[in-house]
Amino acid sequence: MIHVLLAVALSTFTVNDTTYGVQRKVWLYQPPNATHLVVFVRGATYVDPIDAPAMLDSLIASHKIPPTIGVFIDDNDLMPADIGNRAKFDQFITKDLMPWVKTKLGKLPDAQHTTITGWSVGGLVAPYVAFHHPDLFGNSISQSGAFWRGNEGASEPGEWLTQQIRNRARVPVRFYVEVGGGETRATPNGIVFIEANRHFRDALKAKGYDVEYLEVPNALHEPGHWKSALPAALIFSTTSSTGLRPAHASDASPPQPHSSK
Repeated sequence: MIHVLLAVALSTFTVNDTTYGVQRKVWLYQPPNATHLVVFVRGATYVDPIDAPAMLDSLIASHKIPPTIGVFIDDNDLMPADIGNRAKFDQFITKDLMPWVKTKLGKLPDAQHTTITGWSVGGLVAPYVAFHHPDLFGNSISQSGAFWRGNEGASEPGEWLTQQIRNRARVPVRFYVEVGGGETRATPNGIVFIEANRHFRDALKAKGYDVEYLEVPNALHEPGHWKSALPAALIFSTTSSTGLRPAHASDASPPQPHSSK
């Protein structure tokens, strides 16, 4: 079968980021008849060198994923500690970015058709935001997620989000977690990077979440790894079943982001 690539143009816009007080650049990939949406944290790297727009083109043209919109956030001005487990960055996503996307598209896809993804600290941000806002994001992709980090950009106590998963009510979000098999370095708080990813996976599974976990053999913390692993993650998040619904009515309210201050 011959697949005709869509070659959708990537458009550049600015969003009024009232949270950080800047005009923030975003790129929009919008194929015709789209039913799904993926928001990319650390989006500049997903645009280049990962070239996720061309990847979306190929996956859509080959019918491996449904027509899917990509929104790529240029957040390179923010340091990892500025966004890791930060309620402030969560506020930008939910109060500034997503209303802008809704205005641009006319309406947002259902949460079960909406994914947030990121690499490194963005791979921590993605599940953080989805966990707190399952009404917006029913799927999360984490690539080499910095799960060793503490709350509000801190290093200690570590693995804050993993502890939240253990202690709080399950929400209707599906998680794709991938990490390089070579990411065995110790982090600033002493937790081994890949072990923090394994702990996060274990917490999700113990809570009954729909989770797909992958350790890419020998892969390191770099864009070539994330580029090779991203297609499978996109296929999982846009084509699989829509995940677990709360088992009890008391589980229906999502946890609220909060600061340790």
